[in-house]
Amino acid sequence: MAHLGSGRRRALALPVGLALTASLGFLPTGTASAAVTDDVPAAVSTDGPKLSYVVNVKGGYGTSKAVKKAIAKAGGTVVYAYDQIGVIVVHSQNPAFAETIRGVRGVKSAGATRTAPIAAAKDTAIGSERPLGAEEAAAAAEAAVDGQDPLEPLQWDLPAIKADQAHKKSLGSKRVTVAVIDTGVDDTHPDLAPNFDRKASVSCVGGVPNTADGAWRPGPDESDHGTHVAGTIAAAKNDVGITGVAPGVKVSGIKVSQPDGFFYTEAVVCGFVWAAEHGVDVTNNSYYTDPWLFNCKNDADQKALVEAVSRAARYAERKGAVNVAAAGNSRMDLAADELTDVTSPNDTTPVERVVNPRECLDIPTQIPGVVTVSALGAKNLKSSYSNYGHGVVDISAPGGDATRYQAPEGPAVDGRILSTLPGGGYGYKAGTSMASPHVAGVVALIKSKHPYAPPALVKGLLYAQADDTACTNPYDINGDGTVDAVCEGGTRNNGFYGTGVADALDAVRW
Repeated sequence: MAHLGSGRRRALALPVGLALTASLGFLPTGTASAAVTDDVPAAVSTDGPKLSYVVNVKGGYGTSKAVKKAIAKAGGTVVYAYDQIGVIVVHSQNPAFAETIRGVRGVKSAGATRTAPIAAAKDTAIGSERPLGAEEAAAAAEAAVDGQDPLEPLQWDLPAIKADQAHKKSLGSKRVTVAVIDTGVDDTHPDLAPNFDRKASVSCVGGVPNTADGAWRPGPDESDHGTHVAGTIAAAKNDVGITGVAPGVKVSGIKVSQPDGFFYTEAVVCGFVWAAEHGVDVTNNSYYTDPWLFNCKNDADQKALVEAVSRAARYAERKGAVNVAAAGNSRMDLAADELTDVTSPNDTTPVERVVNPRECLDIPTQIPGVVTVSALGAKNLKSSYSNYGHGVVDISAPGGDATRYQAPEGPAVDGRILSTLPGGGYGYKAGTSMASPHVAGVVALIKSKHPYAPPALVKGLLYAQADDTACTNPYDINGDGTVDAVCEGGTRNNGFYGTGVADALDAVRW
């Protein structure tokens, strides 16, 4: 993903040194008892910047149909309507559109999904990973033992969650699909092609599903992030390259980021709904929804974004999917009384604001029911960059860290996570983005073992199987004598590691 210098993009990986970045609910089911009768001004301005909006509708289809008429009257164009969750994606050049449509009967909330006008996005290469060196690859292949893929000796993260032991019992079921809601997945990669689920793949960029062949792939100048995530989850055990946490399950690509790396609400909504309706068992979400790091419910626009993404995520869970998300890379205590955000909105001019993380949510991470994952380094300590928070973080998994902070044991040589890159390549990245797919892979193994288990039971097993990990206090990751973070909670549940470290072996034997 782009914006490496922004300091807070969750979907970014750490460069060679260290880049620091910063309950199941239901929608109303009753149908509307009255049609929309509110008058919308007949003449509206259409000379403002073209913005994208989400309009969240109360009640059922009858209300949605009436609201669509009001949208047109208010100078809006319906781009796509997700009537199953009551979310309508709209474009408008009326500067007063949101305020106007909020006054329409049947509308619960409405807001702009961005602060920048809709325009052709600039392509920005990431270049943040370290590609795998030829000598390193050759040495790994030489060290590989029977049953290992050639690069598996470099994957210190697999034994960290006992995935190497789990693979001796089960690789996972082909009937299970994990959707990578991300920057796109290169399904032509030799480690991903055997396990790719085309029917569950799509591009949702712009909020409209695009099923054209290959639409889910990243463009030549777009982020390789989603391909890296996909490999961690389900790279095939095929005597090629690396091995995924669940190398026997299917993986799909749901592309939701624009070429410049922004994950806007309408695309994220589309991604969750697509996953819900195409048999996906697990979704991995290694991003936050732009342009706000935290979406405050006392802001009319941001409140609408929380509502729209929450509806979509809950819909996916009701359809059977477990949603897994990265905790973020800003070193923040998400359970603090207040936090300072100096990076939002990130698509125009950021402003400094103090927020209450209980009222201002990082979405989809802080949506109730979503599994929130913090990151570990190779020494099993919280990664230097990882967000944390007692009662917020649910579980922990390897996300990597700077090698100088947490170096792995040999033959592994890099403290980050090795995985697939577009074009058949391999490289290292670190971030909670890399931790989340480890958990998604473990969830896929649980689902393989218990194919009829509902999401609540799968999550219960995930947490019960996690290896208890006590707080690391004092936490001075760089050894400079200054405490870098404070962990609260007990051995079985705390702010750094949640319910503990994900356990792939227990996932296949319980």
